[in-house]
Amino acid sequence: MTQPRKLPDSTSEAIRPRMLAHVVLRARDLQRSRAWYLTVLQAHPAFENEAVCFLTYDDEHHRIGLIGRPELGGGADAHAGLEHIAFTYASLGELLATYRRLAGEGIMPYWTINHGPTISMYYKDPDGNRLELQYDVFERPEQVQAFFAGGAYEENFIGVKFDPQDLLTRYEAGEPLQQLTMRPQLQPGRSPWDMVVG
Repeated sequence: MTQPRKLPDSTSEAIRPRMLAHVVLRARDLQRSRAWYLTVLQAHPAFENEAVCFLTYDDEHHRIGLIGRPELGGGADAHAGLEHIAFTYASLGELLATYRRLAGEGIMPYWTINHGPTISMYYKDPDGNRLELQYDVFERPEQVQAFFAGGAYEENFIGVKFDPQDLLTRYEAGEPLQQLTMRPQLQPGRSPWDMVVG
């Protein structure tokens, strides 16, 4: 015998997603994009054929889906749509080790910036889609809120660019984490827009 069920009452309490499950991208060259994401995320295919490839790096069935669309033109920036996809690393050391590994593969970030709440390195995949690899500077949400409330984003809502090789060298030399992650002030005469790279 079946039992009736009641739906949760979405009018009295917000019903939110449990997690962001995956992102699906159209790829002009499926094999090239597949290789790039496998390298960058150290992922593995969960399923693939000649038209699609679903990649994962954890217990989710797929985190990145790639659909082969060779007929598409290039230029991800030419259309409204996806800005970037972000992946968080557990430590600054893991982020920097990933930077070093990718640099060894010839994959370099086009923009590295200390946003304040994150240390971020931005990459472009073979179709020009942007990927942010980041480290969360603050451990708790209230610390991020205090950073915002302190006026730091009023002064500079983008962040300050940094040299990833210099940061890696300082990290390996043992410089305290708080010094490595503290966002510096903008140089006199510079605006937040001076920190943007395409």
